[in-house]
Parts: sequence; structure tokens; C-alpha cells
Amino acid sequence: RHLSCYFLSTHEESCTMEDDEAVNALCPSWAISVGYLGVASAACLSNWGSAWGTWKAGVSLLHTGIRHPSSVMKNVIPVVMAGVIGIYGLIVAVILAQSISKPSNDRENSYSIYTGMAHLCAGLACGISGLAAGGCIGIVGDHGVRAVGYRASQISLFPSSTEKAGYSNIPDQDLGGEGEISGSEDQNKLFVGMLIMLIFSEALALYGLIVALIVSQHAYVCGE
Repeated sequence: RHLSCYFLSTHEESCTMEDDEAVNALCPSWAISVGYLGVASAACLSNWGSAWGTWKAGVSLLHTGIRHPSSVMKNVIPVVMAGVIGIYGLIVAVILAQSISKPSNDRENSYSIYTGMAHLCAGLACGISGLAAGGCIGIVGDHGVRAVGYRASQISLFPSSTEKAGYSNIPDQDLGGEGEISGSEDQNKLFVGMLIMLIFSEALALYGLIVALIVSQHAYVCGE
């Protein structure tokens, strides 16, 4: 209340009206919709990124498995990492949904616009980070799995090269002499490089999750 409310009893009614207007400005009825928009953003955008990454990496995994079935289980890692992104969005969405308070029986709204904007920010931080990470994992996994499969099957990407039919003609173990590099070693180098890129791509979604968890703790409750 204003200082005049404590010293001038004749202004009590006007001060009460000013307090009601201030509460209505801080806690409008549409503030809850902003908070639930953050919940939807966290869940939908993260699942979108997860589906995108699973689609891109899964198609290349099945394509490579036709010629080199033994590499399917090892190259399924991009699909698993893409699926984890959806869990990040689920965690943030549940936390935000539990933090949204409903109006009282007297139709008094305690959920402020400050809290709603904080929840919207948290949902967008997690959702957009998950979407970007899912796309990155899908593209890296797509090209990485195909590269490992091409090396395993000794397929050349250039039309002028001689095509080799059947499964891999490269041994799965190093049978050569000293100083020679086997096909298995080449595959491992490609796989390790792909795995490192996938880890840093997954970290993008983790950064968004951390920021979302911190921002979701910011709240202002009207009436306190």
C-alpha cells in the first residue's frame, strides 16, 4: 500500500482499490495460459527433436543393415541418444505443470505473470534446445552410420569405382602384417568420431534442461 494509507484513514477505500488493481496487473487471469504454453513447448518441441533424430538415424541404420547386418546393434546408439531428448522435455513439462497453481474458490488468482513468463522461458529453453540437438543427432547419425556401413561393405561413393557385391570383403579382425590397417580399424575410427559428435550434440539438450530447471524455480505468488 501507499504511505498515505497508513496515515490517512480517509483514503482507505481508494488504497484498497489501488491494491486490487495492482494484484490484477501482476496476476491476470490469462497468466496461467502462458505457463501452460511453456509446458506444451517443453514437451512438444523436445519430442519433435527426438522424432526427427530417430527418423534420420533410424532410416540410415536400416539401410546399412541390409549389407552389413553385424553393425546394426553398434550403430543403434544415435537412435537411443535421440530418444533421450524426449525424456528431457517430459521432465521439464511435469515440473512446470506441478508448479502452476489453480485459482481459489473465491476466483482469486495467485499465479503471477512473472511466474508464467519464467515457466514459458523454461519450456522454450528445453524445447528448442532439444529440437536443435535432435536434428543434429539425426544428421550426424545418418551420415555416420552410412559411412561406417560403406567402409564395412567396401562401397565407393564414386560411380567410376568397381562395385563389390555381397557382404564385406574386409576382415572383421586385423589379419595383416605390421603397419597395415584393417577394415575393422577403419570402422572403429569412423565410429569413435561419430560417437564424439553425438555426445556433444546431446549436450545441447542437456544445457537447455539445466537452464530450464533453474529458471522454473523463479516464482512470485500474489497475495504473499
